[in-house]
Order: sequence, then structure tokens, then C-alpha cells
Amino acid sequence: MNTIVSASILSADICHLADELDKLRAWQVDMLHFDVMDGIFVPNISFGIPMLSAVRSYTDMFLDVHLMITDPLRYAQAFAEAGADRITFHLESNSDPRATLEAIRSTGCKAGIALKPATPPEAVFPFLSLTDMVLVMTVEPGFGGQSYLPDMTDKIRQLHRAFPDLCIQVDGGINEKTASLARGAGASELVTGSYLFQSPDPALAAALVRGENTSQQAV
Repeated sequence: MNTIVSASILSADICHLADELDKLRAWQVDMLHFDVMDGIFVPNISFGIPMLSAVRSYTDMFLDVHLMITDPLRYAQAFAEAGADRITFHLESNSDPRATLEAIRSTGCKAGIALKPATPPEAVFPFLSLTDMVLVMTVEPGFGGQSYLPDMTDKIRQLHRAFPDLCIQVDGGINEKTASLARGAGASELVTGSYLFQSPDPALAAALVRGENTSQQAV
């Protein structure tokens, strides 16, 4: 299975976002990871529905919307209407997981569940029949540029062993070294932000995250 690379908009140059979106194609990035933070569920505020709508009107890339908000059930319909292709919410949010998954799927969007580092993989098992993807956070959600938590590699491995066909996404501290750890444990989608956008050769950085053979190294 080819590894999917998702570029985190959180690390993009927002003042020149259209240019950044154009570059993603040249870098052979597969999808755009759109981080939504409400300042309550996580201690940061990022982007919302108008921003997503603007991005959707500019690009036909797959929009991978990650809701780090307290009440995702309340806003699922609005994010779907704004152009999300997949909506992922946190199991630790205040919304009922099953109701939220059903609400997302009723819009025609794919549905994902995200797990904070402290949440055990078993917590998501009862909801997998309604889930298209599980996102394993390898940092505490809320801020970009954090370092990958090594203990999370085993969490990825446990999920993959229990459900070999499950789509597992990993987000947090992804570079060429940590990407290799996550892929080896069973991850099929990798979110990268700072490493990609700050690299002198983003196309090479994306290739290294994907695991493509290359004798070069992105700084």
C-alpha cells in the first residue's frame, strides 16, 4: 500500500496560501490536512468554516479536516457543506462518538476518529464499523512543530495488528525518521507540517515521508 502524505495547513504561509496550495501539486502531496481548533478543546485557535470554504473554492485536492473542538457533532454539517472530503473528530470531545460518526457519514463525507496520546487504542474499537480512518496523535494536539512521542509507535502497531485493514493516520512530529517508524508500525497516512513547509526541498521531504527510495536527505 502506498503511503499517503497529508500537508498540514497549520504550517503553511497563510499570507500566500494560494501559492502554497499550488506548490503542493508539484511536491506530489496527496491531500491537505486542515486543522480546526476552538481554543477550548485545545489551547489554540486556528481556522474555521469560512477559511475551509475559501480553500475548497481554490483547489480540488482532498480536504482532510481535523476537528480539535469541543462539540464536533454541532458543526459536522457546516464543515461538510464548506467542502470537507473527510471529517475527523476526537474521541475525547464532548460529542457522542456514534452520533457524530453517523452525522458525518450522512453528509456524504468520510469519517475519522482521532486519539490523543493518553487515549488507549482499545477505546476506538466499538466505533470502527462506522469509521473510515483512525488518527493517532503522536504529539499533544494544539500546536505545530512538536516532537514525535516515541511511545506512540507501539500504539500504532497495536491498532494495525488488531485491524490490519484499518486506515491509520499519524499526525505530530513527522519527518523522514519518524515517518519510517510510523510506516513500519502500520500507518498508511502521514501528516507533515513544519518538516515539509520549512524544507529547502519540499518535494524531496514529501518523498522521504512517503518512504520512496532516495539517496538524498531533506534538512
